[in-house]
Amino acid sequence: MGDFNKIVHIDERKEMNNLSTSAEDFRAWIIDMELVDLTLNDRKYTWFRDQSCSRIDRSLVNLEWLHTYPDTRLRGGPRGLSNHCLLIVEDRRMVQGSRPFRSLNSWFTHQGFLRMMKKEWRGLGDAQFLDKLKALSKLLGRWHKQHFENIPEKIKKFEEEIKKVDDIVSIGIYDATVEARRKALVRCCELWYTRKDIHWKQISRSQHAKEMDRNTRYFHNIASARRRNNRIESLVINGRLVRNHARIKVAIRDLYRKLFQQEASPNIIFRDGLVNRLKMEEAQALEMPPSEEEVKDVVWDCESSKVPGSDGYNMNFIKKCWEEIGVEFTKAVMTFFETKKYQ
Repeated sequence: MGDFNKIVHIDERKEMNNLSTSAEDFRAWIIDMELVDLTLNDRKYTWFRDQSCSRIDRSLVNLEWLHTYPDTRLRGGPRGLSNHCLLIVEDRRMVQGSRPFRSLNSWFTHQGFLRMMKKEWRGLGDAQFLDKLKALSKLLGRWHKQHFENIPEKIKKFEEEIKKVDDIVSIGIYDATVEARRKALVRCCELWYTRKDIHWKQISRSQHAKEMDRNTRYFHNIASARRRNNRIESLVINGRLVRNHARIKVAIRDLYRKLFQQEASPNIIFRDGLVNRLKMEEAQALEMPPSEEEVKDVVWDCESSKVPGSDGYNMNFIKKCWEEIGVEFTKAVMTFFETKKYQ
């Protein structure tokens, strides 16, 4: 931690167009050493002289540090009479509220998941599609806690059991029963390692997930960094800096409530050349309900990792469960178009 006198990105120096060779070497060294450059969220530069501004002060930590202190944050302190700003590293745990529901791709590695999902879905009866999804999320949450909670602990238990078998073999006890037990334990352990990989690749949202070999540590690091960078620790509300998490939540909620409320806008004036108007046939084509085949084609064209709404179900879940929920999903889409038609 300190003044490294080097930048690693072009935007870390004012009016910079390209990185020097030494800066490229410094960035390569950070990657080779498997270090994480903590993101500075509350300011852009840390060094000032006249009109020159740079971010040459930084804090580099390894993955073991982030595993021990997952909520590590870096912020800038006052500069005073120095050219450099203070850097403050803190492990600040914030109350985030209840964790939102998220469908996990690793669930589909469980041989009983689809059977369970179909049973629970049918048990919800003839409720509206979105209501059934909401009710299903609670059931899936309980199932997840029962079968998938604390994957590292499950892997550790299997590894301990494998070691016990190895100890038995090492003292000369070996027969078909011991061999079969070890093979079964290894298969179960490999399955949980696979589930762990799938989980962290999904959580990391890495664009390289398909191309990279198994590297849970890499994806864990990406997910942790994204979670830290997306966290809002302070917000300027009515000209005042607010750090109270409850007030920040209220301010964000009110902002989007105002943005998305539907009100008449009499001040909007349409002029030829400024707003392109649709022809009648074009407008009618857009309002035509899609066919069932078109709905399914659109679903399969979507990236499986994408979440189309705020309910936490990604497109992979929709595709995998299409046999059970496809008819109701399509009906919900068609109903939306029919409702719009008569408004």
